[in-house]
Amino acid sequence: MQDNFSWNIRVYYEDTDAGGIVFYANYLKFFERARTEWLRAAGISQQQMTQSHQVMFVVKGTAVEYHAPAKLDDELKITVVVERLGRASVQFVQEAWCGDACLATGRIKVGCVGTASLRPSAIPDDVLEKIH
Repeated sequence: MQDNFSWNIRVYYEDTDAGGIVFYANYLKFFERARTEWLRAAGISQQQMTQSHQVMFVVKGTAVEYHAPAKLDDELKITVVVERLGRASVQFVQEAWCGDACLATGRIKVGCVGTASLRPSAIPDDVLEKIH
């Protein structure tokens, strides 16, 4: 299983509110992008997974705690750690860092579902092998 994956992102004007602080919901976008890059680094294309196996990942639940604000032009490091890997789901712990300060911590649960039924489906074995 890949541990301690991180991905850097710059805070742009569009990410902030009128006060120049990152709008709270944008951390979920940052976390999503980092998970996508984590999959790419493992050699997994979500588009290919959908086409080959007729399954896709969907977010089942999120919980985010905010510790300090990110601001316009900050460079953030977004981390991805698999907390639990199930047969049809993955639980992640993700953090947003600016320098030595942890700004936000999220727990994100992602499920694998069939593209036609949108019902839970096992994560394909070849995908499990790459992320395990």
